[in-house]
Amino acid sequence: MPLTQDTPRLDVDGLLADPSTRIIVCCGAGGVGKTTTAAALGLRSAEVHGRRTVVLTIDPARRLAQSMGLSELDNTPRQVKGIDVASGGELHAMMLDMKRTFDEVVQQHTTPQRAAEIFANPFYQAMSSTFAGTQEYMAMEKLGQLRATDEWDLIVVDTPPSRSALDFLDAPARLSRFLDGRMLRMLLAPSRAGKSMFSLVTASFGLFSRAVQKILGAQLLTDLSGFVAALDSMFGGFRHRADETYRILQDPQTSFLLVAAPERDAVREAAYFAERLVAERMPLAGLVLNRMHDSAAGSLSAEESEVAADALTAAGDQAITADALRVHAALVRQTEREARVARDFTDAFPAVASVAVTAQPADVHDVDGLRTIGALLAG
Repeated sequence: MPLTQDTPRLDVDGLLADPSTRIIVCCGAGGVGKTTTAAALGLRSAEVHGRRTVVLTIDPARRLAQSMGLSELDNTPRQVKGIDVASGGELHAMMLDMKRTFDEVVQQHTTPQRAAEIFANPFYQAMSSTFAGTQEYMAMEKLGQLRATDEWDLIVVDTPPSRSALDFLDAPARLSRFLDGRMLRMLLAPSRAGKSMFSLVTASFGLFSRAVQKILGAQLLTDLSGFVAALDSMFGGFRHRADETYRILQDPQTSFLLVAAPERDAVREAAYFAERLVAERMPLAGLVLNRMHDSAAGSLSAEESEVAADALTAAGDQAITADALRVHAALVRQTEREARVARDFTDAFPAVASVAVTAQPADVHDVDGLRTIGALLAG
């Protein structure tokens, strides 16, 4: 169902069935159900619409593997068994290994000797595992690799659980600018000239180099110099590939789904992301609001329930009925509060289609649970 009567309903089945939809990116704040939503979409795409689908997760909690009955996920797509393939579809899943993906990029774009030098460099070892923005950049790299093979009818991306959902769009550009930046090119210059970094630091750079050495430390600067020298053949490639993947995200064959929970921070994050997608001309398909509550007796207001419960309690009769009425009153107030939070988004983006997914009594932990979520998404 849509979030409000005034907003268009998100046609999830229409999106999944459309052969021109090749990529769906699920994005939003952490903890709002992106991984479950992505997995449910992938499963429904394969089972109901017969598409060869791969779900790429960047969630280190391994919930996707568990829900699909897989012992583990890694950087290579694994086929999910035990699903209904009568429609001819297939479902595969994988989890981003950012260091392995970085290693693959290095191996593809330089010689084996240079690759060995890069892998042995302490600066590379640290950057490929922990550098801010590396995970998001490598998620974009892996998405580009999957799309380039043309092997998949649909790629569903579960974006990283970043502090901000916008990091998925911003971090790759930041990292590519760093790797392709002016300062690193200055550090690369002595290697091209045949001089050691240390001699250049002590002689050619003068005050600037001594200041850099003081801030970074001599050993780190030496490691950085070696790293930059080894990456010489790859300069420009990082930014180029980031730009290429960015264009893929702007392509009409890509659809962004914002995922949020009925909480002000999560909805505010979704609104920020919607503004960014509109500004970057990226195709926003709609909003999924997870864990919404509803009441089967919606015609009975919270106030009426509380008055009736108080009357029963005062009469000293039907305590169980009185308790049930108070539970109903609390549920009605919760649904009203969630509706007000949802309107923060729908008022700002009235043309964006939406769908509400009701809260489940337990966490989704298997394929049957994913089917249920998929059916709710499809209305």
